[in-house]
Amino acid sequence: MVAVVNRDKCMYCGACTSVCPKLALELLETRIKVYADKCIDCGLCVKACPVGAIRLEERK
Repeated sequence: MVAVVNRDKCMYCGACTSVCPKLALELLETRIKVYADKCIDCGLCVKACPVGAIRLEERK
């Protein structure tokens, strides 16, 4: 599994980036970048997102 950010819902608040233990999420100016190779499928970012903009999906 890997974190996927819904760009239409995301407020770019950085809540997800602050809880990621592997720094797999980075807050950029216009989006959240997900480093799939660092993501450990812990789900902390999903729980931290105040607007439900992150979900875990099967890796492709």
